[in-house]
Amino acid sequence: MKRILVWFRSDLRVRDHAVLAAAVAEADEVIPFYCFDDHYYQQLPFGFSKTGAFRAQFIRESVADLRVQLQNLGGDLAIRKGATPQAIKAIHEEFPLDAIYHAQEVTHEERQIEEAVRGLEIPMQGFWNYSLYHLDELPVEVSKIPRVFTPFRKKMEKYSHVREEIPTPEEVEIPADFSWQELPKMEELGLETTDTDPRAVLDFKGGETEAWQRLNHYFWDQKHLQEYKKTRNGLVGADYSSKFSAWLSQGCISPVSIYHQIKKFEREVKKNSSTYWLYFELMWRDFFRFTALKQGEQFFKMPENHAPRYSKKHFEKWRLGETGQDFVDANMREILHTGFMSNRGRQNVASYLVKDLGQHWYTGAAWFESQLIDYDVCSNYGNWTYVAGVGNDPRENRWFNVEKQAERYDEDGSFRKLWLD
Repeated sequence: MKRILVWFRSDLRVRDHAVLAAAVAEADEVIPFYCFDDHYYQQLPFGFSKTGAFRAQFIRESVADLRVQLQNLGGDLAIRKGATPQAIKAIHEEFPLDAIYHAQEVTHEERQIEEAVRGLEIPMQGFWNYSLYHLDELPVEVSKIPRVFTPFRKKMEKYSHVREEIPTPEEVEIPADFSWQELPKMEELGLETTDTDPRAVLDFKGGETEAWQRLNHYFWDQKHLQEYKKTRNGLVGADYSSKFSAWLSQGCISPVSIYHQIKKFEREVKKNSSTYWLYFELMWRDFFRFTALKQGEQFFKMPENHAPRYSKKHFEKWRLGETGQDFVDANMREILHTGFMSNRGRQNVASYLVKDLGQHWYTGAAWFESQLIDYDVCSNYGNWTYVAGVGNDPRENRWFNVEKQAERYDEDGSFRKLWLD
């Protein structure tokens, strides 16, 4: 009898899931597994948790929904808290594993945990499971991925194709008498439960079920996709943008699934620059992921000629939305109270922290990591280094005039009034 542990991380779904599909096809028994690893809930030197309450709650909801999806297939989810290697070791001692299947990660901390699990000497197999384009579809070697987005995009559009979705398994066979355990409470993660602020753009709920409800609302019920490019720089309301990034961040829905829904929309409703632009944004996510794979640990490092700068006073005023610059403060209060901020806001507050306050980009990236519901390691750090002028397309003069930005994107002041009054 062959038994495979399927290690879920930021791929909390059953549809279009390469790892789960392979394990179900090859094993007699499967143990779906997720660990709330203590590493991600530690306190950072800046005075806040690596994973804050908004993001943690979204993750808990996503894990809970994954369990339901697996139960609907006859399976279940082994939920553990602690250190991932020790949790897998304990399972292996009671229910011997023939292999561990997992999504292939590209970033330093995630790979460190993989190496620790590899030390258990259980055969492991990684699958490419996060991006729009498969690693095998790259038209160039990883080491030759263009440094700038536009050449990358053109190469991918010309020489690659998006694969079809992987079918959801019909049934998941699990071992009898296994201890699946309950979802840890927020206080067990060292965090407090948060309520949804009435000013929030959306009451984000994690999980594959919610992801598809959001897509059906945005694409098929309201047909907002056909106006996405025109509205995507909005600041107030649920539907100025898709908000898919939250569910993509935890893999509750795959970019491949979204892509094929875009194509269906183009066939059945309308094809225009807006439908293309959402695909364009999915390409940016791929660009940062493949760049992280290419650069390894260097993806997170500051060039030697950029000395770290950190003033707790300046950083805290920025973090709490108390800089005195109203557009910056409004955006920072939105993320502080809701765990979300528009893409337009993110670019402005990042530029202000780095270029106007002269602070190290890493401090801002750490706060976003803690606070953002839609935090994605590759996109977050890729975007911060991009704005700071030390990453891809490294132009150091990239600076946002926040006053002019406010005049353009919050012309009537409604966004600032919402968060500052």
